[in-house]
Amino acid sequence: MHPLTTRRSALRALGSAALLAASVTVPSATAAVADERTSRPSVALDWYDLTAATIAAAGAATQITNNRTWAISWLAAARATREVPPGVDRRDFQDAALASAVHDALLALVPSRTQELDAALRTTLDRVPDGLAKSKGVAAGARQARLALASREGDGLDPASVNAPFTVPPAAPGVWQPTPPAYAPAAQYGNRLARPFLLDGPDQYRLPAPPALDSARYRADLAEVRAYGAVDSTVRTALQTETATFWLGSSLTLYTEPLRVALARSPRFVPARAALVALFHIALVDTQIATSDTKYAYLRWRPVTALRAGTLDPDWTPLHVTPAHPDYPSGHNTYSGAAETILTELTGPRTAPFELTSPTAPGVTRTYTAWSQLSQDNEDARVYSGIHTRSADVAGLALGKRVAGHALRNAERLFDVS
Repeated sequence: MHPLTTRRSALRALGSAALLAASVTVPSATAAVADERTSRPSVALDWYDLTAATIAAAGAATQITNNRTWAISWLAAARATREVPPGVDRRDFQDAALASAVHDALLALVPSRTQELDAALRTTLDRVPDGLAKSKGVAAGARQARLALASREGDGLDPASVNAPFTVPPAAPGVWQPTPPAYAPAAQYGNRLARPFLLDGPDQYRLPAPPALDSARYRADLAEVRAYGAVDSTVRTALQTETATFWLGSSLTLYTEPLRVALARSPRFVPARAALVALFHIALVDTQIATSDTKYAYLRWRPVTALRAGTLDPDWTPLHVTPAHPDYPSGHNTYSGAAETILTELTGPRTAPFELTSPTAPGVTRTYTAWSQLSQDNEDARVYSGIHTRSADVAGLALGKRVAGHALRNAERLFDVS
């Protein structure tokens, strides 16, 4: 499908007038700050921050489960705010509906945060004048939260299902095996068994096979990661080491601030803001499902296993500990490719400079002006960490972009509901 058709489909699904403005012009940082200083605080930003804090404090151990929590909560909000009943104030209704929807969904998914969520809802609703707009908004949010939760019941994205047992095949050249130092069991195998939001099936965008072990491409991949990804590398620069360390942590954590930047700088249309957050996380859930499908379809061994095999480099050790699942494709890069695609299509490819920090690189601040810059750093980082080949990174970006494109083309299936 032509990219323009993709964008038009997404705009129709997410509220065409609102997101058309967002896709054409990205407001400046100054305009965004002015927007946030209006007499009533932004309910979308308030509940974005509360969702992030809720998941940080009491979220699941599995990243995709937390993306699912975001997706369900904000899908309910986008649906609840889309149609305003006649005769009521639009903003009062939408503020109440968004808060009610996110509150009720989070309450069901993270019940340990009941006290904090209830207090936040009271604060939001205290700022909304009493009346039909408020009461109807609360009811709409509650209804859409119930529907969104029911639609995802038993989808296989709970932590136990995500980490379903996997039987490791016998050792052979190219075949994934548990990696040092922990030699932990395979993780995230169950993702490929889960029910996506919008994909027709986990294997819909399965990648072609990785480069053959005897190919020039694979030999170059292995040589690069051997040189640049070793714990004692003599060619990796200090800046490259910083890149590896900065992007080492959870992709969900690292992309929470960029998405907030996009949300804060978008025009002030509540349904469009809610839909941006929802679609971002819906695409990321589906991307992680597709990632695990390809990973476990090909079972490509990790660089540390390949380099220690035989007599190639039996003592080789990566800069960072290798995650417990196959190499191809890189999950960090599928995540990054999907995130870049959603943010680019719905807010434009560039934004005013924003600063980003990382919990795995204390004291380091990086400045970005384009969503693609985050993807490029992710691609490099996994090689410099010694945990992925370049081919796995490039393929990951491509897969994430394809899955996110599918989400954009098919968004109406989720948002256009009564």
